[in-house]
Amino acid sequence: MAAEVRPGRMTLIALAVSALVADQLSKFAVEKYIAPGSQRVVVPGVLNLLHTTNPGVAFGLFAGSASPWKPLLLVGFSVVVIGMLIWLLITDRAGGALGRSGIALILGGAAGNVIDRFLRHRVTDFIDFYVGGYHWYTFNIADSAIVLGAALVVFELFRDGRQPTRAQA
Repeated sequence: MAAEVRPGRMTLIALAVSALVADQLSKFAVEKYIAPGSQRVVVPGVLNLLHTTNPGVAFGLFAGSASPWKPLLLVGFSVVVIGMLIWLLITDRAGGALGRSGIALILGGAAGNVIDRFLRHRVTDFIDFYVGGYHWYTFNIADSAIVLGAALVVFELFRDGRQPTRAQA
């Protein structure tokens, strides 16, 4: 069985930073060129750019909360998660190549969203994907990086569960 090529720390840092930079640049462009609440059709019937903001977390959870503690709690929780992701990577506990790459993408996406929460107390969302009347929640590049990263981690978990052990090979 061939040895798995594992991405080095610099590759993982570049992946996380790339996700973060792509997220922040795309949000900057949306905030500069698309008025809040307005949209631009990209692919008719499938994809729009729709400038929205989310003061809550995923799927708008806690968006309606008026608690003065909400921004601090959301940023604090995010910083703890980011710390855990960094710990997984530097202690080499993030699995194989797919898991490590997935964790790096999650790290970059989480950092992008926490920057928004820290600076503006809300996250800028703009990707409006839909089929017919079925709309997904509006999301951003950071959310995409988080979902892709989680998919890579899960895929690695399932893939590794089906690989033969040395005794079976």
